[in-house]
Amino acid sequence: MMPFPSLVHLPRLLQRPAVRDLAWTLLSPPLLERAGCPQRHPLAGSLWIERPQALQAWLYGLDIDDTPLQHWLKGLGSRRLGLYYERLWQFALQQAPGVELLAANLAIREDGRTLGELDVVLRDRDGVHHLELAIKLYLGPERFGTDPGGWLGPGCHDRLQAKLEHIRRHQLPMSASTQGRTALERLDLPPVQASMWMGGYLFYPALAPSEAPLGVHPLHLRGRWLHRKDWISAPGAHWQPLVRSAWLAPARCAACEVWSAAQFAAWLHLLAPDAPAQLLVNVQRQQDGSWQEIERVFLVADQWPGDLAL
Repeated sequence: MMPFPSLVHLPRLLQRPAVRDLAWTLLSPPLLERAGCPQRHPLAGSLWIERPQALQAWLYGLDIDDTPLQHWLKGLGSRRLGLYYERLWQFALQQAPGVELLAANLAIREDGRTLGELDVVLRDRDGVHHLELAIKLYLGPERFGTDPGGWLGPGCHDRLQAKLEHIRRHQLPMSASTQGRTALERLDLPPVQASMWMGGYLFYPALAPSEAPLGVHPLHLRGRWLHRKDWISAPGAHWQPLVRSAWLAPARCAACEVWSAAQFAAWLHLLAPDAPAQLLVNVQRQQDGSWQEIERVFLVADQWPGDLAL
């Protein structure tokens, strides 16, 4: 499930934001160990598995000059987090030794109507694979946290259980459907093996005990969430909000970018009571002089989730 355990520290050692996000995408653990459907790391059949030092060297090289990555990302017409995540995977799969990226976002159509798309189709030493990729951040309930149906996206438009059901019942079977096989045959491809890979974070209630959802990966990434009325900043903490496009890798910033306590207080004062959930990070000075994230928290409106969760 985690093919590069020796490199899990690497995203924090890199400096360029997009390269840190790329490294995080490739190296972070999945949310779930048991998802009720096949899971496969997209690089499981690459030669980097036997030579993780080569993957490390490639990422360090991009951190020196990320021009190829930036050029690739310019082709992204949207800054939606899910599309950004997919685009990072596509870049890596095109470069990974022993992997051939055959198609990305392959549309499946019937009578001129789009039924869906296959996120990635690739060939490696283990055969041809259809992979569905997802990046998700879910906030847990204040009780009965083991039920995946109780874990909500920050905007309450998505639930962990509902996403898994959609992947299992709609997205993964798409490549084996009549329309999916037709699309693959047009590319002269045989039947494929379908699996998923879901990265992201789970956020636990800060002021109430909550259990992890069933099937969670033991090393999954986590944070906390709390309502605006309960916000209290510990002395010496350095909090600041993250824009959505920076939600992947742990935040890193220069000293001049670190918010003061007064700056954060002013921002919080101007934040509308019904503002969408805000992802905050607490950054701490490191030995190299940079400031890096040590924890992350979703700050939600006092009425969250309210009727939004219905």
